[in-house]
Amino acid sequence: MGAEIAKYLPGPIRRKDGYITTGDGVVTWGYGHILRQAEPGEYDPKYEKWRLEDLPIIPQAWKLLVAEACKKQFDVVKKLIDEASEIVHAGDPDREGQLLIDEVLDYVDNTKPVRRILLNALDEQSIKKAIANLRDNRDFYNLKQSALARARADWLIGMNLSRAFTLVAQRAGHRLTLPVGRVKTPTLALVVRREREIETFKPSDYFTLKADFAHKNGQFTAYWKPRDEQAGLDSEGRLADPVIAEALLEKLKAPPRTAEITRCDTSEKKEPQRLPLSLSALQVMAGKKFGYDPQTVLDTAQRLYEKKLTSYPRSDCDFLPESQLADAPAILGNLRVLKQEELSSWAGRADHTMKSRAWNDKKITAHHAIVPTVEQADFAALAATEKNIYFLIAQAYIAQFYPVHTYSQTRAELRHAGEAFTASGRIIREVGWKELYGGEAEEGKDEDEGTLPAMAKGDEADFLQASSEKKSTRPPGRFTAATLLAAMKEIHKYVKNPELKKQLKDVSGIGTEATRATIIGELVQRGFLREEKKKKYLIPTDAAYLLIDALPDEMTYPDSTALWEAVLHRMAGGSESLEGFLAQQAEFTAKICSLAGGLSLSPQGDYPCPQCGKGVLQQRNGKNGKFWGCSRYPQCKAGYDDDGGAPCVPKHPCPRCRQGCLQLIKGRNGAFWGCTRFPGCKATYSDKDGSPDVPPARDGAGPGRQIVPKRG
Repeated sequence: MGAEIAKYLPGPIRRKDGYITTGDGVVTWGYGHILRQAEPGEYDPKYEKWRLEDLPIIPQAWKLLVAEACKKQFDVVKKLIDEASEIVHAGDPDREGQLLIDEVLDYVDNTKPVRRILLNALDEQSIKKAIANLRDNRDFYNLKQSALARARADWLIGMNLSRAFTLVAQRAGHRLTLPVGRVKTPTLALVVRREREIETFKPSDYFTLKADFAHKNGQFTAYWKPRDEQAGLDSEGRLADPVIAEALLEKLKAPPRTAEITRCDTSEKKEPQRLPLSLSALQVMAGKKFGYDPQTVLDTAQRLYEKKLTSYPRSDCDFLPESQLADAPAILGNLRVLKQEELSSWAGRADHTMKSRAWNDKKITAHHAIVPTVEQADFAALAATEKNIYFLIAQAYIAQFYPVHTYSQTRAELRHAGEAFTASGRIIREVGWKELYGGEAEEGKDEDEGTLPAMAKGDEADFLQASSEKKSTRPPGRFTAATLLAAMKEIHKYVKNPELKKQLKDVSGIGTEATRATIIGELVQRGFLREEKKKKYLIPTDAAYLLIDALPDEMTYPDSTALWEAVLHRMAGGSESLEGFLAQQAEFTAKICSLAGGLSLSPQGDYPCPQCGKGVLQQRNGKNGKFWGCSRYPQCKAGYDDDGGAPCVPKHPCPRCRQGCLQLIKGRNGAFWGCTRFPGCKATYSDKDGSPDVPPARDGAGPGRQIVPKRG
């Protein structure tokens, strides 16, 4: 990006180590986060060891540190800032891009004036236009505050709750780390709950009835609709009784065989052009059409952007600025001569004077939808994935210059033999933009929609025949990466609180366009989800069930996360404060840490602790070699010697030291029982019928008290 910006600044260009000089200034860059958030142990060394009693960790003053991999480039950037008279902030045009540069400027205590360049594409025309329209960086202060709030909230949740629930799990013998995240945890919970729905699903049979009728203008099919008081219906209002279904068929066949049209409504319907694509929409569409996972789509869209062929890929917007309508003739002209038959043909019939609903300045945020640029693409030179992603982006753009899809919708209601039937049909008036999508655009069309003859209320129709079809309910489908990403985007559908559903429809889901694919990928890489190879279904692992079952609803349902996302959106608009939001997050974190402290998970291990019964014995290395201790240490201080890779917890533990075990020894005066920890423990007991003769326990603790361990 730095090289492309430098190319369109006046004067000679000279490439240096970490920056480029031009006649109009110096261009330098960062990569990723030059600065990283400090780890808990970098606030206080005592936090390097994970302990429940230290939680929650709430920084009073937030620390940033220069990332080791970026130290050299940071020094270059700092030196150039010191030498500059004015700075132009060229971070990506989104929340995260704003913070990446602003946090560096704040870190070095910059006092120089800062202007902002917003680049949504890297072609010459876009860059020159952006350079000519620089803005004051202070206009984006609230966007930075929103990004800071997101970063710090993620730190509070991730650092504290990951420690809390990992420690609780390890206390029960589970040897794993449980990462808890504001977005990743409710995302994982969606998959776990879906899998459980599938596991517990019990199919049930039901029947649909349909009848054929003859009207004077032609034949048609209508579908039976049950009355509210109809017998034999299941809880979903479906006919489940085969005897009643058969009786209804007989009833319909009986004379008189004339039906009456009780209602007939025809209305003209319009479907506006499908909007251009945001990143999420592109990822979902590419997943369905080509089977691509979201990360592949993002990586490919990024390459197309870097080749100047498409606009900025990490966009959450599916609208376009009205000013860019002027580029339509050039972009469509390029697509007409593209060596791709469908795109070329569609572009050739597009009307660039048409203005769809996509061109709307009021809907534009920091981004606009992903569209082709005015650069001519060499389609043959693109990789296969690049061709397919470019195809989808260009297809959605061309659709904006096709007419609205229009049709006549007719819905009729009939009465026959005392039963109600409905029939519906549509007549296409203008295919319009759906010409580009064919059957793909008909996903929401009703199954029982066909063609109806012209009819009116009061007309008669002759009953011809009726039939019933037995069907079975199906379990919900498993998530794939593409459908899970769509669920994250439309999270309002999965909230627990029904009152929030409507409110959250306006929120752009959980996560951001840039992070959703990464979050799903991390859940797979860390072993919480596995991808079924053939169909790429996401299946939760045992670790996923453990984590979701251990967490309270506040972390596993998306309600809280989606509401936080709504607050971050309002903060970007200036109507919420960073301090207030972080205070709420700190309070929430403390509450969940407290809940974790009182949690008990089922022990996981081969050797349950005989003393507390809640932990398991785990092998450890001590000063005197290997031994076995309870996973709940220091709450339980049980310890046992190692006996060939297993704890020495037989039916005769040593009642004096409680760490060794009694074994039968042949002495000069006969057999006796002694502790395996001799000479550390010199307990001895006489033999009584093959067992140690341990005196009964006295009041209070004492070396003679007999300990009977609990098994399991």
